[in-house]
Amino acid sequence: MNTSVKAVSQQPNKIQTEQKNEGILTKMKEHIELVAALASGLLIIIGYILSKTNAETLSIVIFLSAFVIGGFAKAKEGIEDTIENKELNVEMLMIFAAIGSAIIGYWMEGAILIFIFALSGALETYTMNKSHREISSLMNLQPEQATLLTNGNHKVVKVTSLRVGDTILIKPGERVPADGKISRGNTNIDESAISGESIPVSKSTDSVVFAGTVNLQGSISVEVTKESSDTLFQKIIQLVQNAQSEKSPSQLFIERFEGAYVKCVLVAVGLMMVLPYFLLGWSWTETFYRAMILLVVASPCALVASIMPASLSAISTGARHGILFKGGIHLEQLGNLEAIAFDKTGTLTKGKPEVTSVIVREGISETEFLQTVASIEHHSTHPLAKSIVAFAQDNQKLDLLQPDGIEDVPGWGVTGTLNSFEWKIGKAEFVGKEQAEAFQDGIATSLATSGNTIVFVSDSDGVIGLIALKDTVRTDTAASIKELKRLGIQTVMLTGDSERTASAIASECKIDSYMAECLPEQKVEYIKKLKEKYGIVGMVGDGINDAPALATAHVGLAMGEGTDVALETADIVLMKNDLTRIAEAVQLSKRMNRIIKQNIIFSITVIMFLICSNFLQIIDLPFGVIGHEGSTILVILNGLRLLKG
Repeated sequence: MNTSVKAVSQQPNKIQTEQKNEGILTKMKEHIELVAALASGLLIIIGYILSKTNAETLSIVIFLSAFVIGGFAKAKEGIEDTIENKELNVEMLMIFAAIGSAIIGYWMEGAILIFIFALSGALETYTMNKSHREISSLMNLQPEQATLLTNGNHKVVKVTSLRVGDTILIKPGERVPADGKISRGNTNIDESAISGESIPVSKSTDSVVFAGTVNLQGSISVEVTKESSDTLFQKIIQLVQNAQSEKSPSQLFIERFEGAYVKCVLVAVGLMMVLPYFLLGWSWTETFYRAMILLVVASPCALVASIMPASLSAISTGARHGILFKGGIHLEQLGNLEAIAFDKTGTLTKGKPEVTSVIVREGISETEFLQTVASIEHHSTHPLAKSIVAFAQDNQKLDLLQPDGIEDVPGWGVTGTLNSFEWKIGKAEFVGKEQAEAFQDGIATSLATSGNTIVFVSDSDGVIGLIALKDTVRTDTAASIKELKRLGIQTVMLTGDSERTASAIASECKIDSYMAECLPEQKVEYIKKLKEKYGIVGMVGDGINDAPALATAHVGLAMGEGTDVALETADIVLMKNDLTRIAEAVQLSKRMNRIIKQNIIFSITVIMFLICSNFLQIIDLPFGVIGHEGSTILVILNGLRLLKG
């Protein structure tokens, strides 16, 4: 985690204030740049009118004022960057071109150059600030005060003073001030600020709520589970801020290219100032004039602006839809995916086994059977035991009994005594493999083939019944896999489950291929093989056991409804367990890559066309300025299209 993230974690209130102040300053800068550009344009009009009334000296003064007002910000930025990086940049090229135009008496043309350059700069600043404002608007959703409950009394306190274990009251219409767990009350919560999902989520006792979300109905009491600096809301802000500051490979290449290109342009301009006079018979004025036009039209302004505005726009749009990119590199690579691997549990499936069948021996009451099994399993911590207990209590509304004795046999099952009768619950080998396989004409085999996990139950007379459980596939899984296939991406499932279960789930999901009985290290090896076979490979998991595979893949995507582990592990975080967001993220990446290519091809084409036109003496300085700076404005506007959606 970088220094800025640590600072936000340690001093959330101070950093938030600084960030808000920074937001105000950037907003002011945006307005100042635009006003300066427009003032420069107005002065050019006035100067032009004066030049037509024989007030030549006054018009030059007005044009000079346009130079200073319109070009001050960019000139300052260019000089500072040149001193800091010891590298010339496009801002310096524009300064040289404007000065050169003035030297040969083209005051108005030089002023027009400054005006359009300032206007494109103001537009670029707007693009950058638009992305940052997405974060500022998120930060404004974080309440600064909370109602603390102490001994039945209500006290309004600052959110930063809340501690883990405090109980707070949240009334209808109020935003949740801190992450926590509902201790009293039922409500619906609008979680769109966190997940991008507009449909409210029902919450009851023990449900988790997140800071920044809105309580729509009923007052609820919430036990605070995280400090204000560690809330999911704060981590989302940190992630998007980090992503905005991390540049994509394309952007880094363009920035490295810019320095070398500027030097080449200056060398070419130097030659242009001399060679045409001797080789082509041009006058010194024409030679210098054409050199200044070359200085303008060969500048890579549009090329430099081809990537960053588009990248920031895509990151902002993704964050608004609950897709958090941890950097431009991951956003860029996602659109080039050839294959994507999925963990099964919690990703393709709900991650919680559900009872699908209860089958008992003839003459046995199913209700009594389930009540007894649930009463014994209630004392086990195994996930299957919890699912059986939940089914008995929630679905069947059964009251649990108190067993006389319990013995847990790790890896096999549990033995319990109830009303002086001993029951065994667990694997086939634990209750008697032959009897288990023969029970009800081998029905267990049929259930297992369908992807069920079987829990057998026996008493002193043998197998008394079985309970089939299945980690059911998410409702949107098949449609999401189909959409990824439509995008030409190969789909693979990696799971630690048995071959039989994996085959059934893969068939239900319509997934291309699967690998069963995978340990974490085996998933890593399989990801490496996929990379060799397909090229760019993604991995989707829950961010815990899948962490090594997520790190090995070119792009790691974490599911998990915004859990801490998911936020820390992968390159891209899908804030809800919604698989449809993956195809959406891929399409967003493809759109961004497509727009960046359009911008680069367009900007290079314009530069080459203008350079050739200059050598053929077709174009003059004003049109060179308009063509060059106009292309810069167009590529910025093209990148802004990604803010829609």
